[in-house]
Amino acid sequence: MARSRKVVANNKKARHDYFVEETYEAGIALTGTEIKSVRAGRVSIKESYAHIYNGEITILGMHISPYEQGNRFNVEPLRERKLLMHKREIFKLAGQIKTDGLTLIPLNVYINEAGYCKVEIGLCRGKKNYDKRESIAKKEATRKMDRAIKDSLRK
Repeated sequence: MARSRKVVANNKKARHDYFVEETYEAGIALTGTEIKSVRAGRVSIKESYAHIYNGEITILGMHISPYEQGNRFNVEPLRERKLLMHKREIFKLAGQIKTDGLTLIPLNVYINEAGYCKVEIGLCRGKKNYDKRESIAKKEATRKMDRAIKDSLRK
């Protein structure tokens, strides 16, 4: 049975700028007004990344707009937010980041079937400019082939 999940924010630029080697799912520790804003879709993860410090993993640069009816309960939109993962996963990630020169980038934020806010983070390796040009050329070639097939079917 397929899991149902509502994708709230997607980081399209991450797959363009990085090779995603592995993906992990993590929960986010949010306040009440923040989760209401997330459910309304007012979140951005374009310039965000995850950081491991003292055995805890946090996400930096994630912007959650203040909830309109939240008044004094609203918090800073760009604050550091703790991600919830198992200790052994965090230590495994910390080891890979130190030795292999990888980084943790959030790929998307979604609400799962139980109503919890989750983040899919990717263990990523940066692309060089020639890698980006190569992937763009492949994408354009597939588009061109699809158009040619579509045009031939119309005739």
